[in-house]
Amino acid sequence: MMIQLSMRLSAVADMVTITGILADVGTDHGYIPVFLAGEKRIQRAIAMDVNQGPLKRAQEHIRQYGLEDRISTRLSDGLEALRPGEADSIVIAGMGGALMKRILAQGEEAARTAKELILQPQSEIMEFRRFLWESSYEITEENMVFEDGKYYPMMRAVSCDKKQKEPDILALKYGEKLLQQKHPVLCQYLQWQKEQKKRILENLKQNAKQDVSGRIGELEQELGYINQALKLIKEAE
Repeated sequence: MMIQLSMRLSAVADMVTITGILADVGTDHGYIPVFLAGEKRIQRAIAMDVNQGPLKRAQEHIRQYGLEDRISTRLSDGLEALRPGEADSIVIAGMGGALMKRILAQGEEAARTAKELILQPQSEIMEFRRFLWESSYEITEENMVFEDGKYYPMMRAVSCDKKQKEPDILALKYGEKLLQQKHPVLCQYLQWQKEQKKRILENLKQNAKQDVSGRIGELEQELGYINQALKLIKEAE
C-alpha cells in the first residue's frame, strides 16, 4: 500500500518531471520523497530538514515503506547540506515566500545546478514570483489547488542564462501560466477575492469612523486588477 498524499502534496509531486535524484527541502514527514521513490518516479532522494524531529518522522516513514536504500536524510538549513550538482530536482514546498527566497539565495550554487525547482510558497506569492524573475529563473509550469479552505499556487522554475522579459503586474500577482490556462482554481480564487474585497469596501464606505480613503483606494486598485484578470481569462476563452 503506497502512501496517500494530500491534494496539495500530490500536485507538488506531480510537477517533478526528472527521474534522477530529488532533494526535498523542509521535508517534514518525508511524504513527497517516499511517494515518488515508492512509485519509482525518481531513482533516489535526499530528505532535508532544519530540525531533527521532522527528520526522525521522515526516517520512520522511509523504514515503513522499505526505502532506506533509496532515500537518505540530512539535517540542513535550507540547501546548506546539498552539494552543487547533487540533485536533479529540488522541491521546496509549504513555507513562506520570504523564507524560500532566503533558501534559494543562500543556496544559489546548489539551486542553479538543479535541472528544475518545484516551488510552493505559502505567502508573499507576488514578491516570490518577482524574486524568481530578478534572479533569472523562468517559470515553466504553474498549478493551483484548493484544499481545506485554502488556495495553494505552485510552480516549476528553471535557471536561465539571462533574465526573461519583465512580467506584468497580473502575471506577478496571479501567475502568467495560470492565466493562460484559464485555470479553474484561479478563476474560483479571483471570484472569491472579488466578493471579499467588494464586501470590505462597502463596509468601509458605510461604517468608517475615520478617514479610510487610503484603504479604499487600495481596495479599488485590487478590484481593478481582479477584474482585469477575469477579463483576460474571458477573452482567452
